[in-house]
Amino acid sequence: MNSIFLRIYGGMCAALILVAVLGVLALHLLNQVRSEQYRERLAHGTFSLMADNLQPMNETERHRALLVWERLLGIPLALKTFAQTDLDLTQRTRVQRGQALVEQTGPHAAKVYRMVSDKEQLVLVGEVQQISEQLARATIYLLADELVRVPVGEQPKRLAQLKEEKGFGFDLRLVTVSDADMDEDQSRRVSEGDTVMALGKGGDSIRVFAGMVGTPWVLEIGPLYQMNPYPPEWLVLIAALGLTLIGLIVYLLVRQLERRLRGLEAAATRIAKGSLETRVPARGADSVGKLAAAFNGMAEHLQQLLAIQRELVRAVSHELRTPVARLRFGLEMIGSATTPQALEKYREGMDHDIEDLDKLVDEMLTYARLEQGSPALTFQRIDLDALVNQVIEELAPLRAEVTVQRGLCLSAADCDDAWVEAEPRYLHRALQNLVSNAMRHARSKVTVSYQVGQMRCRVDVEDDGPGVPETAWEKIFTPFLRLDDSRTRASGGHGLGLSIVRRIIHWHDGRALIGKSKSLGGACFSLSWPRNQERR
Repeated sequence: MNSIFLRIYGGMCAALILVAVLGVLALHLLNQVRSEQYRERLAHGTFSLMADNLQPMNETERHRALLVWERLLGIPLALKTFAQTDLDLTQRTRVQRGQALVEQTGPHAAKVYRMVSDKEQLVLVGEVQQISEQLARATIYLLADELVRVPVGEQPKRLAQLKEEKGFGFDLRLVTVSDADMDEDQSRRVSEGDTVMALGKGGDSIRVFAGMVGTPWVLEIGPLYQMNPYPPEWLVLIAALGLTLIGLIVYLLVRQLERRLRGLEAAATRIAKGSLETRVPARGADSVGKLAAAFNGMAEHLQQLLAIQRELVRAVSHELRTPVARLRFGLEMIGSATTPQALEKYREGMDHDIEDLDKLVDEMLTYARLEQGSPALTFQRIDLDALVNQVIEELAPLRAEVTVQRGLCLSAADCDDAWVEAEPRYLHRALQNLVSNAMRHARSKVTVSYQVGQMRCRVDVEDDGPGVPETAWEKIFTPFLRLDDSRTRASGGHGLGLSIVRRIIHWHDGRALIGKSKSLGGACFSLSWPRNQERR
């Protein structure tokens, strides 16, 4: 799938389907737990009442009571020991804690277990077929048997105590016939001693009414609600609606994203075909907006590099043409030389041209290494004062009419001498190029000075030559640049020295600047970079 939308939506669909399957399983387990709790809540009060009544009885009394309750309920009741049951350890523990355990044996049938005597390890076991109706009849009989033992006026209070003590899971109350919510027929039947079951107002519950003989009370049980499990169809419907809604939202969000990415793809294709001026709208602060901005920056950089490359090719061709032409001329003149002196002159000229070509190739290779990316720099702590002296000693003899001297050299009061961190070979090359450039254009004097502070250091090279026009300060470091004033081809050089200086100081995280010398009146070239370099 090539569409981002389809990939994202497909992944989300797979995740939702997995969640839906897990949800169905969880729903099934939840319904099982709810059903078990519902059955236990209905059975707990009634079976607790029977078990507590059986506890103080002897064996004969227990047998007689079970027979009465069996006829009343229509279900078999028995007293068994734990050894006679098939309960596991967890179920036994629950029964021993006094809980009514309901073990489902069919769609509506269940076995109910309730502890009678912990000392005798006796358990009351009943097999219920219709748990709600049968338990309602048994509950009425057992409660009536308990209530007749107290005066009529105290029966409501006693019923509340029984509900609390035995843990009935539904409401129990005593009301008068006039206060009971029954129609005339139901009231008549209750007055005659019958038991009446009535639907609740919502139709989702039943209430049981039974008259208390010899009292003005009507015993009301309920409402008893039917346990409705959560249908799995709900989960399917919710999943379908969720997938539809999520698909719509994801489509609206991804459509704009995909359109912007297609714009980037089209722009990249046009650039690959040579249309380097192509740009894309860089709107927004999101990831695509940042990608578009980075793409435009890359395109701009590529365009500049290709422009520089074309300019370099033209400039190199021009620079090579002059010494090659002089070599060809020298070869022709050697053939026509008539004296040893003339032959030696032409040989010296050709040797100078070859040396000039060698310097040009060396500068071109150096510049190419510095332009192609971050070169392999090994920063070391070096003595800047010693390096300045070394450069002066190396270059001062090359032009006797120009004096190269040290200017103002300052170090911070708490600095350990004039040390700086730099790449020794490249920094030496940068200072050498600046001093050589100053000597070519100076009339009589060149000064080299430096300042070393806590955070940064600076080197200034000044000369008393004609200087550089302020309009050319921004482009003086451009490769192969030649100015149209006194700093011309006559002074020598190939126009790459200052470009090399700029790249070297750039890889030192510094800057190369040009201005006017206040003391000598000529040009002032300055290098500034951090004193402490991050180890790379």
